[in-house]
Amino acid sequence: MGVKGNRVKEMLGKGETTVGTWITIGNPDVAELIAHMGVDWLVFDTEHAPLDVGTVQVLMQATSATEVTPIVRVAWNDLVLIKRALDIGAQGLVVPWVNSEADAIRAVQAARYPPRGLRGAGPRRAAMYGLDKDYMVDADAKLMIVVQIETSQAVENAEKILAVDGVDAFFIGPRDLSVSMGIQDRRNSNAYNLALNKVLAAGSKLGVPAGIMCHSEDEIRSAVQQGFKFIALGSDYDYLTWGAKMAVGASGRNMKV
Repeated sequence: MGVKGNRVKEMLGKGETTVGTWITIGNPDVAELIAHMGVDWLVFDTEHAPLDVGTVQVLMQATSATEVTPIVRVAWNDLVLIKRALDIGAQGLVVPWVNSEADAIRAVQAARYPPRGLRGAGPRRAAMYGLDKDYMVDADAKLMIVVQIETSQAVENAEKILAVDGVDAFFIGPRDLSVSMGIQDRRNSNAYNLALNKVLAAGSKLGVPAGIMCHSEDEIRSAVQQGFKFIALGSDYDYLTWGAKMAVGASGRNMKV
């Protein structure tokens, strides 16, 4: 049977731009609807959203009839959390708080089977409940690991982090990075832009695709122009907010927030 090919990893390997959305709402209807809207991937967020591993499995199952690549942002760079995300069928991981080469190595090892890594041999849904006898043969090669660059320390160590074998892409959370740097208005900050460009340069030098979170049409256009390849088009609750603002505004009412 074999592991389903990782379409997003293949696209990034060809230098193509991929787009997706953060899923934070624990309702399969939401994930299913967005999966049919033309995105390449969905990140199921267990770091900041109230999603547990059982809920995420149900959300993944709701999208399984599409070509969307399911990715999980784990709550922490932790062996057990990574193992559980992969065993329910995640084809990719977003790993937060990767600040050093050692952090990146830890993430890769947690996601790989021995002898390269430390992942336990109990893939469950990922191996279609035992029906896929070949899952463990090529699982490592088809898994995608995205490390988050979200602190000043990570910026300083960017080249060492991205040089780790097994790191397939990196992701910048503009809000986290700017807060880490003590910057309130990143749009008018030379220091923030210098940090961003430093990480982009490291990725370009090492051939590691760059990702970023966007919260507006202008930010999305800017990300494309800057060469980002793993672009988050906001989140599911962003879409609710944007839609509500448009609808309420069209009615002539003023938003209360």
